[in-house]
Amino acid sequence: MIPSLSLLAAVLASVAPICTAQSAGSFTSGGDSQVSAMMMFLGNDKMVYIMDKAEGNAAQINGHPAWGAVWNIDTHEVELQDIRTNIFCSSGMHLPNGSFATFGGNGAITVGGDMGSVLNPGGYSASFDETYQDYDGTKAIRILDPCPAGSDFNSAECGWFDQPDLLGMQKQRWYSTAEPTATGQIVIIGGYTSGGYINRNYPNVDPEFEGGAATCTYEYYPNTDGKGAETMQFLIDTSGLNSYPHTFLMPSGKMFLQANYSTMLWDHETNTETRLPDMPGQIVRVYPGSGAVAMLPLTPENNYNPTILLCGGSDMPEYDWGNYSWPFIDTFSYPASKDCQRITPEPEDGSSPDYVQDDDMLEGRTMGQFIILPTGKLLVVNGGENGTAGYSDKTLETQSYADMPYGMSLAAAPALTPSIYDPNAKSGSRWSNDGFDAASYPRLYHSSALLLPDASVLIGGSNPNVDVNLTTYFPTTYALEIFYPPYYSAKTRPTFTGAPDKLTYGGKYFDLTISKESYSGSSNDAAKSATCVVIRPGWTTHAMNMGQRYLQLNSTYTVNDDGSIVLHCSQMPPNANLFQPGPALLFVNVNEIPSNGTFLTVGSGNIETQEMADVVALPTSVLSSSDASGGADSSSTGGSGSDEDSGSNKAVIIGAVVGGLVVFGVLGAIIGICVARRRRASAQAPGPGSSYPMRESPRYGADAAGGAAAARGLRSSDSSAFVPLQQDYNQHQSWNSSNASLQAPYKDNYDPRQNGMSLDYDPYAAESRMSTSTPQGRPHRF
Repeated sequence: MIPSLSLLAAVLASVAPICTAQSAGSFTSGGDSQVSAMMMFLGNDKMVYIMDKAEGNAAQINGHPAWGAVWNIDTHEVELQDIRTNIFCSSGMHLPNGSFATFGGNGAITVGGDMGSVLNPGGYSASFDETYQDYDGTKAIRILDPCPAGSDFNSAECGWFDQPDLLGMQKQRWYSTAEPTATGQIVIIGGYTSGGYINRNYPNVDPEFEGGAATCTYEYYPNTDGKGAETMQFLIDTSGLNSYPHTFLMPSGKMFLQANYSTMLWDHETNTETRLPDMPGQIVRVYPGSGAVAMLPLTPENNYNPTILLCGGSDMPEYDWGNYSWPFIDTFSYPASKDCQRITPEPEDGSSPDYVQDDDMLEGRTMGQFIILPTGKLLVVNGGENGTAGYSDKTLETQSYADMPYGMSLAAAPALTPSIYDPNAKSGSRWSNDGFDAASYPRLYHSSALLLPDASVLIGGSNPNVDVNLTTYFPTTYALEIFYPPYYSAKTRPTFTGAPDKLTYGGKYFDLTISKESYSGSSNDAAKSATCVVIRPGWTTHAMNMGQRYLQLNSTYTVNDDGSIVLHCSQMPPNANLFQPGPALLFVNVNEIPSNGTFLTVGSGNIETQEMADVVALPTSVLSSSDASGGADSSSTGGSGSDEDSGSNKAVIIGAVVGGLVVFGVLGAIIGICVARRRRASAQAPGPGSSYPMRESPRYGADAAGGAAAARGLRSSDSSAFVPLQQDYNQHQSWNSSNASLQAPYKDNYDPRQNGMSLDYDPYAAESRMSTSTPQGRPHRF
């Protein structure tokens, strides 16, 4: 039977969104997330996991609003997930085996952000709510093992393990930061015990405890040594503006921390702090100033010595930040900063670290977010040109919600156009947004962004509201968008074979073969431009990508006379502090055009001291003696799809009509072509073992077989601490691969008074009328 043209037209219309043109600098729709994308992470090469605070989303699961979902990269379809506890403003991180963990959140809430129906002892927060059916998440540790497309994402194997009575933290943490060590063990830093605009009362007479609302401590997951949570003096000193402190592991094993306008290097093993210079201009980059912050790419040229880039945020005076309840000025009228600073925390020349002025952003941004692209450039997206993160029903200047010009939003003037930062460009010319479209949706508070395996960027969220609000000035946003960076002007993307499924720290190099059909121009020039890079997109929330890193592997090349190129790539540097063990993407760049990313694992897959192998020298680069060249069309188009691709689509359609293909056959062929155009997935064949020659330095080099372990006594953790969850502990889910230790689970039966919480202080008061002098509580969990 030959299908009618009208039926074929309907079939084409149904798949049109998948085949949307991918023009450089443009946005396309990513579909509907169904839960606002406050948090996201890339679980594998097909699936992105999305998390929202407990709120009244229309999407329902198991009889209550959903606040978890899984988004399919190929189809843009969403499957809801059940998350039991309130994951609002938690932190998160990968684990070495590819699982992910989230830490903390808020107490159980109900409609309008009020406390849930079942109160915790003392009545200062709720343990459960009958309406939303959410549980207290302030101590929760949630574990998820990513599953492939087509799985049952609420099954025992693929859903969230979320039972804080069995697996939880020692302290309540909301707005904490998570950063892994070289073993893969995670340090969880700071946070609040409950909600508020900033983490202080005013005047700030109790910076360590704030009447029980502040958590100026850190702890480990898994806690293999049985250590209690320890106080961090830096958090006390930065009281008020230390939510989500920016944290990066350094080559030495120390951690760089920045909060308020203070900076330090921290030895987490000895709890020793080394203070670094203050932020110039006292610009606040942490929440709610929320500047864009990232570690610049680690490359052979900079000897893998990290530099941190901090841009935007707010330079509001200290008083104006206010207290737990609200800011003391109308923040939405205060311009965000456009200032950028760089700092290299561990200079190799022995000099003292200091901030260095960098090029200003093209506009001021609060809640701007850096995404490191495979080319080594940084994309900044989202945010506003005025104000701060957070939401409130008033400020000290505007006392009535009816007079708040943007609803509950404390930011305004959305920054809709992305910008690109080139860290290697000359000073004065590092920023550009030439040819970039503006986004269709404001992305303010509770927005997120994430690099995808095809090197595009997924953007979602925006919800500066205490509960779902679809009619306010800046409404709850479910629409996802995908941004296509400038390299999407290339008609053809590099493809390669030979990718390993695991990278080691040191060892023998591996070979990637780049097809001559996947690049244009001189083969010798293409080989000279080629790079092999490893990227971890990170766990994203609140304009941050916790764990985001970029490392360029050392490489040489052999150019074959047929135009194919063999790229000899070293393994990871023999120092796990540079790139902690866990999941990552492998990209190849040719002529500054990236391939698709290949998913792999860095390290052993266990929480343990990683093995450091001897460095093996790379082969000498060999150029072709012929005039070999790539076979790809050297012209560019407005998108990554080519005329040949378009012709293929037409051929399928014509073939369907003339040849009498059945409708389902046509549909399958069209979807297959569209997915192929979107993915351009490279073949993945196991490669040989690998290794890493590095420039000589005190930490690296062929004589550094011991790597970081030799240079510094790393925290060790035997793999027995990383064991499957047992079914007798978990009637909802069973985990058959290593995820987390339940050998000594923390219990969540706590009394707020044990944390020093004042009995006359109610962080969840239904009516928040906190004065500027006496702590009394607040209405909303920001």
